[in-house]
Amino acid sequence: MSSRYVTLACLGTALLLGASNVRRPLDNGIARTPPMGWNSWNHFGCDVSAKLIKETADAIVASGMRDAGYQYVVIDDCWQVARERSGPPRIVADSARFPGGMKALADYVHSKGLKFGLYTDAGRQTCQGRPGTYGFEELDARTYAEWGVDYVKEDWCHAEGLDARAQYAKFRDALVKAGRPIVFSICEWGSNQPWQWGPRTGNLWRTTGDISDDWTSMTSRVDLNAQYALAAGPGGWNDPDMLEVGNGGMTDDEYRAHVSLWAIMAAPLIAGNDVRAMSPATRDLLTNKEVIAIDQDSLGMQGMLVEESGSDLQTWVKPLADSARAVVLVNRSALQTVITAPWWALHIRGPARVRDLWAHADLGTFTDHFSATVPAHGVVMVRITRL
Repeated sequence: MSSRYVTLACLGTALLLGASNVRRPLDNGIARTPPMGWNSWNHFGCDVSAKLIKETADAIVASGMRDAGYQYVVIDDCWQVARERSGPPRIVADSARFPGGMKALADYVHSKGLKFGLYTDAGRQTCQGRPGTYGFEELDARTYAEWGVDYVKEDWCHAEGLDARAQYAKFRDALVKAGRPIVFSICEWGSNQPWQWGPRTGNLWRTTGDISDDWTSMTSRVDLNAQYALAAGPGGWNDPDMLEVGNGGMTDDEYRAHVSLWAIMAAPLIAGNDVRAMSPATRDLLTNKEVIAIDQDSLGMQGMLVEESGSDLQTWVKPLADSARAVVLVNRSALQTVITAPWWALHIRGPARVRDLWAHADLGTFTDHFSATVPAHGVVMVRITRL
């Protein structure tokens, strides 16, 4: 097995100690399971508006995404244009794109049974050159709380000469002082080893650079994120970036692998497509409640790679709160092939029931291993329950 990944020995250690004993999480009482929601950036970039956000909130409800667990509707960069010049220098939203202001938009999102999120930057400017939070941490946190914001993503552009650990801790403290429960998403791309300090600072922290909508980018994010499994747990999560499902750059098999791997890694599930116009196939990929249940399992352990043949055929396992195992067989090759998961690699003894989570089908009882034919650039995802 490659040293890139947490080893089987580490899995055994985690099972013995429990996730809560191998990390010291931020205790702000929220994000006890990985956050689920939608973010505007991957599909829309800077083309954001109140109209888009309202239509997206409506579509999240109508499509069944809200009922499947997606909560947060997050506006990424480009909503802000300036700071007020008279009085406190509060952040100002683009009045042409958001004519009613952010408080009214948050109220609309809340009226749909959803939660509202915004983007900012720890530096002097955002990645798109809009005003950053540096020097205004308490004012911005208080403003967001007054608007009814439930989730803040803080980027790391234009932060030259600043210390990431200190800057993100400063904004963490400002959010606490603001008095509203707000999920804090640290987005410094894994540049400053956030898996070491992120658990005490935020509810999720990026372990990678930005994802692109292609197989190579997606799997490379998996490879990076997998290294830090023991940092994650209830209240704080490794973040390999947002989902690209439905944006058109991958096949359905590849997108199924995308969702499965994010779920087995207990990653935040933040959709990034145009949910107003998604296909039935995309909707089914995003709303599979059996797969989502693996991501949202209350034990909060990040799944680990435990078997690897070359670099193409992989077996991942995630221990669950009811002592079952979630298992993903991953075929990264260009040819359909059979992958076998032996019970010893999954820390299972004796016979066990196997259920296919994408087919929604019970496959029967198996004695000491499970094998399946896995499509090229695809997965088989099962739940294995000991008898």
